[in-house]
Amino acid sequence: MAIIDFGGTKEKVITRKEFPMSKARKVLKNETIAIIGYGVQGPAQGLNLRDNGFNVIVGQASSFKRDWDRAVKDGWVPGKTLFEIDEAVRRGTIIQMLVSDAAQRAIWPTVKANLKPGDALYFSHGFSIAYKKQTGVIPPKDVDVIMVAPKGSGTSVRRNFLSGAGINSSFAVEQDATGRAEERCLAIGIGIGSGYLFPTTFQHEVFSDLTGERGVLMGALAGIMEAQYDVLRSHGHTPSEAFNETVEELTQSLIRLVDENGMDWMYANCSATAQRGALDWKPRFKKAVMPVFKELYERVKNGKECARVLSACGKPDYQKQLTKELAAIGNSEMWRAGKAVRALRPKEPARVIAKGTKGIAGRAVN
Repeated sequence: MAIIDFGGTKEKVITRKEFPMSKARKVLKNETIAIIGYGVQGPAQGLNLRDNGFNVIVGQASSFKRDWDRAVKDGWVPGKTLFEIDEAVRRGTIIQMLVSDAAQRAIWPTVKANLKPGDALYFSHGFSIAYKKQTGVIPPKDVDVIMVAPKGSGTSVRRNFLSGAGINSSFAVEQDATGRAEERCLAIGIGIGSGYLFPTTFQHEVFSDLTGERGVLMGALAGIMEAQYDVLRSHGHTPSEAFNETVEELTQSLIRLVDENGMDWMYANCSATAQRGALDWKPRFKKAVMPVFKELYERVKNGKECARVLSACGKPDYQKQLTKELAAIGNSEMWRAGKAVRALRPKEPARVIAKGTKGIAGRAVN
C-alpha cells in the first residue's frame, strides 16, 4: 500500500502500481464473476471487467425486459454469458450484487439459496450489510463478503474507464471465509478500472454515501440551485440570466477550476469582487446548513433513511411515482431554461484561426 498525506492525515491507498492488472488477472484466473443486475452499475462494471479479460457472466431477470435487452445489445449471450439470476449465482464464484438496495432485499432468498461455500459475495454499496437487521441480507459464514464502491455513477465508471482515467473506489472486507477475501476484493477493484482504492468499512461507506447523495452531491445542490433561481426570477431577472448565474457558470466554468486545483484555486482565478463575496458569505451558508447536515447524518446513522428507502423504493408502483417526481423537476422553469441554454451552446470552437494566417509557431494554418 502507498502512504498518502491527505491534508495532514496520512492514509493507506492501493494504486495500479502496487496492484497491477497482471496481478489482478492472476488472482482471478480461475474465478467466474457473476454480475447480478444490469441496471446502473452492472453494465459499467461488467463491461469493464470483460474488456480487461476477466471471465464474466450476467444474471438478470428476463422479466425486466428493458435491462435484459440492454444486456443482449451489449453482447451478453443468453445461455452462454447471460442467465436468470439463480443460474448465474450457481455458475459464479464471485457474485456481484449490483441491483438496487431495495431489490437486493427482494432477491436475497434466491441468491442465498444458490451460493456455494468459498464464493465471494460482492457489493458496491454497504447498505444491505450495514442495515442487515432491516434488509435481512445476512450472508452464510462460509463465503467471503467484500465491497468495492466506485465514487461515481455507472455512467462515470464506464466513461472514465474508456478514457483511461478510471474512477476512485473505496474497498472493504466484511467477512474472510477463504483467507483470500482481500486479494479478491482488490483484484476486482483494479479490474473495474479504479484509479486508486482506499480502505473503509461497510458501515462507513454507507453512512458517508447516503449523507453525500442527500447532501452536497445531489439533494443540497438541487435545493440551493432552485432557491437562488427562484430569488433571481422573483426580482425580475430573465430565465436565461437566472439559469446562467445559477447553473451554467458553475457547471461550465467554476467547478472545472475546483476539479483542476481546488477551491482556493477557483477563488484565485475569479474577480476580486467575486472572491470577496464568496469569502464573506461562505461562513453564513455553512452556519445555515450545518444543522441540516447534522440531522441528515443522524437519520442515516439511526437507520431512518434506510427505512425510507426500503419503504418507498420497494413499492410496486415506485417507478411510476419516480417518473412523476423526476418529470416535475425536468418540467420546472429552471430546467426548461437549462434545456434552451444547452441548445444554444456553440457547436464549433470559440477560437478559429483564419486560413492562411500565422499560427503560434509561425507556420501558416491551412
